[in-house]
Amino acid sequence: MGDNAGTATITIRASRQMVTALDALASATDRSRNYLVKQAIQQFLETHAWQVERIEAGLSDVREGRVEPAEQVFGDIAARHGW
Repeated sequence: MGDNAGTATITIRASRQMVTALDALASATDRSRNYLVKQAIQQFLETHAWQVERIEAGLSDVREGRVEPAEQVFGDIAARHGW
């Protein structure tokens, strides 16, 4: 099996300005355009997976009644920061 085992090719459209900026960053960091795009996609996926997990946990808390009134939460924050 070659280096591309388990990979798939995707194609995107981007503005020329974005591609120029990407190429400049690739050159400045001595990385390939492909490397930077893969890094950006990985960070995007990790961030959004984390957000979805937090949203699902919050919804579970709501369903289970593990919530506090907003006024109490804001009051606690204000008290903690001396507002």
